Amino acid sequence: MKIELYRIKIRDVVAGYADNNEEGVVAYGGKLDVRPKYQREFVYKEKQRNAVIDTVKKGFPLNVMYWVKTSEGSFEVLDGQQRTISIGQFVNNDFSVDFNGRTAMFHNLTKEEQEQILDYELMIYHCEGTDKEKLDWFEIINIAGEKLTPQELKNAVYTGEWLSDAKLKFSKSGCAAYLLANDGGALLTGSPIRQEYLETALSWINNDEVAGYMAKHQHDKNANELWEYFQSVIAWVRQTFPNYRREMASVNWGELHNEYNGKKLNAVKLEEEISTLMQDEDVTKKSGIYPYVLTRQERHLSIRAFNDKMKREAYERQKGICPKCGSQFEIGEMEADHITPWHEGGKTTAENCQMLCKDCNRRKSGK
Repeated sequence: MKIELYRIKIRDVVAGYADNNEEGVVAYGGKLDVRPKYQREFVYKEKQRNAVIDTVKKGFPLNVMYWVKTSEGSFEVLDGQQRTISIGQFVNNDFSVDFNGRTAMFHNLTKEEQEQILDYELMIYHCEGTDKEKLDWFEIINIAGEKLTPQELKNAVYTGEWLSDAKLKFSKSGCAAYLLANDGGALLTGSPIRQEYLETALSWINNDEVAGYMAKHQHDKNANELWEYFQSVIAWVRQTFPNYRREMASVNWGELHNEYNGKKLNAVKLEEEISTLMQDEDVTKKSGIYPYVLTRQERHLSIRAFNDKMKREAYERQKGICPKCGSQFEIGEMEADHITPWHEGGKTTAENCQMLCKDCNRRKSGK
């Protein structure tokens, strides 16, 4: 891979700067694509953005940036997007900063102060190489700083029309996926612009094999299949569990949809059971109620464990003898167990606690 270092003044970098919101950002006389398809949206917070301008104002060095030279002779920002946009926005009078004791936008600065900013030299590496070389380098240089999410790194690999369409549907602020999943109460956590909605939809449709699905569909003309699938999941959830609760945002709906979509389910009876379980103090993971009422697997509920006092009381009451095998053990060799199982109405109380040796307890619970 060919890498050459250049010193480029801010005035040249921001020439022709245009931020078309989520449609793209260009600079350097139109020859620099500041936000390529695989890059994230602008995520710097105000403090980070202002720190960039403060660094420039003081003449301190910013971290080096990397531009990739394209076959057409233009460039894409490989690393430095957030800093470049911060500078471009400031010169474009999009925000103000504290400048020499006063709050000022770029146009409020004196001519000398403006020239000081514009003459600041950015250290920029121009990189040329194969797609694989560029993407390998991209992953390495983003280990530090505002780290990419795993999905953002995958976006760097599987670029194309499919990804562009998928990001339009799943990765923009106020995108269709966000509006759909939040209409009537949030069914997903995370942020679209950090690719978390896209990652969730991909994990749902392909059983957590995100990269496999992206590789298969990379050269598709659009992401309609993924979008239609996502709509079907959300519609199934709203129909099956019409009473919204905030815990629903943490449920793996794709996994449940893939298993139970098409099966006859009674929404009224499910709601009755959910309401009862929500009031059960032994159920410590309320979001797990939704998969539990379908799968009947108690592991989803994180049933409240017996505390040390309850365990000691049961051990002393049993005189250290395991009621299953009749042998005597030290307390550290035993584990607490419900006498009457939780699913049969047993509670996590001292009266319902027994100490079993580890072998007996694990045979009993099928571990």
